[in-house]
This record gives sequence, structure tokens and C-alpha cells, in this order.
Amino acid sequence: MAYILNMFKRNSLLIALVLVMIFFEVLIQSTDKGSLFSPQNFTNIIYQNSYVIILAVGMLFLIIGCGNIDLSVGSIVALIGAVAGVLMVNNEYNIYMSMAICILLGILIGAWHGFWIAYIRIPSFIVTLAGMLLFRGLALIVLDGITINPFPYEYLQLFTSFVPANRADAYATTVAVTMVIVAIYVIGVLYGRISKLKKGYEVEPLSGFLFKHLIVLAALIASSLLLAQNKGIPVILVLIAAVVIIYAFIANKTVVGRRIYALGGNEKAAKLSGVNTNRLLFLSYVNMGLLAAVAALVCVARFNSASPMAGTGYELDAIGSCFIGGASAYGGVGTVGGAVIGAIFMGVLNNGMSILGVDANWQKAVKGLVLLVAVVVDVMSKKRVTN
Repeated sequence: MAYILNMFKRNSLLIALVLVMIFFEVLIQSTDKGSLFSPQNFTNIIYQNSYVIILAVGMLFLIIGCGNIDLSVGSIVALIGAVAGVLMVNNEYNIYMSMAICILLGILIGAWHGFWIAYIRIPSFIVTLAGMLLFRGLALIVLDGITINPFPYEYLQLFTSFVPANRADAYATTVAVTMVIVAIYVIGVLYGRISKLKKGYEVEPLSGFLFKHLIVLAALIASSLLLAQNKGIPVILVLIAAVVIIYAFIANKTVVGRRIYALGGNEKAAKLSGVNTNRLLFLSYVNMGLLAAVAALVCVARFNSASPMAGTGYELDAIGSCFIGGASAYGGVGTVGGAVIGAIFMGVLNNGMSILGVDANWQKAVKGLVLLVAVVVDVMSKKRVTN
């Protein structure tokens, strides 16, 4: 019995996500308001949460590294979206040059935050709160308080098109791609487990290992079938996958990733071990600025407009995704996969309550309670370990 409880505890987030999906599907079906898992709605969930996932990955590295958060990412999205609109729509600049300028601006904003936090040692809450006000104000100034649209068709195609372009081939292509991904995933997880066993590392029990990965594979196959029945694989999903894979590799397989975890575990110990903690903290904020710029480009493509009020509340969704996904408020604990699952969890809550017609104010209340519960569980588990 204890073994089964431990298995469920290790995979509690995945189980909670599945249960929430089933809960909303039953409610939606019972009220004859469609289906959470209709092909069109599933694609819509991906688009709705694409920029939240990107922001959550960047936020995760801040939380892991030092328990810090960035309150300004929503305002950064608005400012960079405004700059993109002025460049591409008003001045008709080359879309690739405009995107490069936006990415560079995001990096500079991240460096601005990183300088004050890492080297001057001003608390991150103060710096990013100031940034939230500053960049929102600059977005209003750049756009003169109005919304700019439409964006060039070529730019929209970079983020809103599907693979393959021909809808008639969508089903066959999506299934073929899924088969390749499933094969790579199975080979990868088996190789990783066998490699750990050969090196004498501790691994999770076989039943828990199979339970977790079978859920992932089932979700992957079911998702691909839904996409295949709609228009195929959204290009934005390819971008999200690339971001998640790259940052998961950095977190788990590189020296920088190990140092970030060490920084969050104990900054003084990491510094005494030879880690340049100031530079690492600085680069974490630079990275956050970079990903905020990417999220901004995705956001304006989805809405086909640049608005001075864009990005409102995005910082809260990104932070909530990380904590719901298992990141510790104290730093040093968290995974990219957990942050992605947390973002999907938030997305399902948003989408499910919207379909059911739940008032927007109640939606915020529910998300606030979910976030509070996630942090309380983290704090209480830390106290049990300490005691």
C-alpha cells in the first residue's frame, strides 16, 4: 500500500491533470456545450497557451536559481509587441530584421534587470515591479494608446500555419510524425534508464517508471490524433517543442544547468565552490528577456495586432505554471517538464471554465486557489523534511 501511495505521489501532477481534464469533459458534455477534446478546441488550447509555456520555461530558471520571479514579463510582451507592430506594420520593415530587433530588445531588457539584481543586489521584486510599470508605460507611448493591425501575411504564416500546408495530407503526415516521435521517446527513456542502472545510480521502481511514461505516450498519441483530425501540426507547437527540448537539455545535461540548481540550493555554497553566482543570476534574467521577446512575437501573431494592454496577467500565469508544476518557492527544485504540465493545467482550467461560461472573476478566483494550494503543498513538504 505504501508503495502504491509513493507511486501516485511521484506522479501526482500527471494524475491531477488527467483528472481535471476528465472532470471538465464530463461537465461540458453534460451541459451540451461541445467537448474539451474536440479537434478544433484542442488546437485552440495549444494556441492559447503557447506564449504561457514559453514564459514559464524562462520563469522556471529564475525560480530554480534563486527563488526569484519576474513581474514584468507581461509588460515586456506588450512593449516588444508594440515595437514589432511599429516596425512591421507602420514602417513596413523586413519581418526578419524586425524580429531580430525585437529579440535584441528583449535581451537588453533582461540585461537591465539582471544588472540591478545580480550586481547591485536590489531585490528582484522591486526591480521587476518597476519594470512592469516602466515597460507598460513605454508600450503605451510607442503605440500612442492605440492598437496596430494587421500584421504582414508572411509574418503570420511563421506562427499560425500548419504542417503540412496541404490539409488533405494532414492526417497521414501527423500520424507518421507521431510514430517517429514515439519511437525516439521510447528509445530515449529506455536508454536513460539502462545507462543509470549500469552506472549504479538509483532509479525509480519499474512499475512507477512504466506508469509515468505510458501516460505520456497515451497523451502524445491522443493529442496527435486530435491534431490530425483538424489541420495537422501547428507550427507554433514545433516552436514550443524546440524551446522545451533545448531548455530541458540545458537544465539536465549541462554544467550551466547543474550550477543553476546549485545556486538555488545554497548560493553561498555554490559561490565557495567556484560558481560565479552573480554572472549566473545575470544570465538568468537575460534569458528571461529573450524568451519574453519570443513570447511577444508569438502573441502578436496569434492576435494579429499589437495592443498596449497585451500581456496583462501573463506573468501570473507563468509563475503559477511553475509552482503548480512542482517548482519550489525556495529555489533549487523544479523541472522544465513540470512547468509545461503546469502551464497545460492552467490552460485546461481557463479553457474548460470558458466553455462552461464561468464568470471571468470566478476564473481568477479558482486559479488563485489552485496556485495557493500548490505553494502550500510545497511549503508543508519542506517542513516535514526539516522536522
